[in-house]
Amino acid sequence: MKRIAPSFWQSGTSSVVSDLLLPVSKVTGYLNRHRQKKPSAKLPVPVLCCGNISVGGTGKTPLTLYLLQKLIQRGHNPHVITRGYGGLSKKTGRIQPTHDKATDVGDEAMLLARLAPTWRGSDRYTNAQHAIEAGADCLVMDDGLQDPSLHKDLSILTIDGPVGFGNQRLLPAGPLRETLADALPRLDAAVIFGQDRHNITQQLPETLPLLHGRLMPSCAIHQLSGRNIIAFAGIGRPQKFFNMLREANLTILRTLTFPNHHIYSEQELQHLAQLAHTPNTVLVTTEKDSVKLPSLFQDFVTTIKIEPSWRNPSLPEELLDRFMPC
Repeated sequence: MKRIAPSFWQSGTSSVVSDLLLPVSKVTGYLNRHRQKKPSAKLPVPVLCCGNISVGGTGKTPLTLYLLQKLIQRGHNPHVITRGYGGLSKKTGRIQPTHDKATDVGDEAMLLARLAPTWRGSDRYTNAQHAIEAGADCLVMDDGLQDPSLHKDLSILTIDGPVGFGNQRLLPAGPLRETLADALPRLDAAVIFGQDRHNITQQLPETLPLLHGRLMPSCAIHQLSGRNIIAFAGIGRPQKFFNMLREANLTILRTLTFPNHHIYSEQELQHLAQLAHTPNTVLVTTEKDSVKLPSLFQDFVTTIKIEPSWRNPSLPEELLDRFMPC
């Protein structure tokens, strides 16, 4: 069962529950450090990893999609390696977007597969080998920063600026998969999306390339002006999506929040369909949610795509120059 992150993860001060879970967090830290001692396989093609150290909602997948598009525009043949969280199926190997369902293989995996060949499964090394045999000249990992199985030629940490690292504690006492100190030696760059409200910049070495960006909505958002909106989302931090709609001065009648990677039940779909028939009202959701909806929903649900907008647009290009030099 997928859960919504507990509120104490984002508390600036310790809570009773978080304090009680601290012994388990120490185990999390130990296991991660032990895991990083395992050898990494060096592949004949370069590997780029977009990852995070906190759970959910850092902009990792939008960044991955952006970099994939740039690599394709440069004439490369990138393939994606992903675990495929959120899917009901145990399917491994290459995703077939025309046959597989997002509810089976995972919402993020399906979005990636629509753009570039995508290989799903926990055995990233085997999938990487298959991708290279299929013609990949570079690999892009969506997540996997904590997985040492593959040597990464470029590791990028994504950070949600307004949220930061929460209470800076490890799972389950906090939202962190590993501490920033443990991750830093393996990082080649970092990206902060949104306003840095926690002085994250000061926690990063001056020598680490740092990109600042915002996740901006597609032009479809302008078509919603004057409409009454019911917004729903099952992503890492749904409130970010709802705030994006409000910042566009749209009229939000209601918001419905679901857990990250949520798979909508038949009852929930019927409820959404009923809401859609309210006069002068439109249902609005994220691309991650839309990809899991039945095809008939595409006629009455507006999907808002997001993509990065950079303070300094040349920096992502410089990173890609470093990753795949001409």
